[in-house]
Amino acid sequence: MNLIITCARHLETETRREITDILEKMGDSEPIISITNMSGILTAETKIEPIEVIKKIKEMILDEPWCIRYCLRVIPVQKITETKIESIEDGISDLIKLISNEESYRISIEKRNSNISSQELISNIAKKIKNKVSLEFPDKIILIEVLGNKTGIAIVKKTDILSVEKTKRSISE
Repeated sequence: MNLIITCARHLETETRREITDILEKMGDSEPIISITNMSGILTAETKIEPIEVIKKIKEMILDEPWCIRYCLRVIPVQKITETKIESIEDGISDLIKLISNEESYRISIEKRNSNISSQELISNIAKKIKNKVSLEFPDKIILIEVLGNKTGIAIVKKTDILSVEKTKRSISE
């Protein structure tokens, strides 16, 4: 998986159809979209670079706000690991080079179907990073998306995560 898509509960089938159509329009004729056993969560595996997908979806929303009806958030995933503190730390160690020395960061964890300790995870990861922390306006976000026994990790800018609602709201402002 290289994308996590959230939707309203019980609209997973419609969301799968919508994200499949979007990815096909972008040039991936065979994306693998899976409805997880967690209500309102889908995963996608696409040939297209995940952050590029999000940029293009934002452009679509700005052109035609009504073209996206079911997807609520689209979250990029750069690495998948098993849901164990050591595995997640190793995965982040591989991606840490995406944060330059002068950039600030924040660690964001979303857990679903897991009782892994967020505090332990945050403190272990923070020890490895010398950069300044900024909870309000970080240059980069270390995103940890726990989906049961699998965890998706990404180090991205705030703009690399798509909230359809916020994007639509920004049009009307």
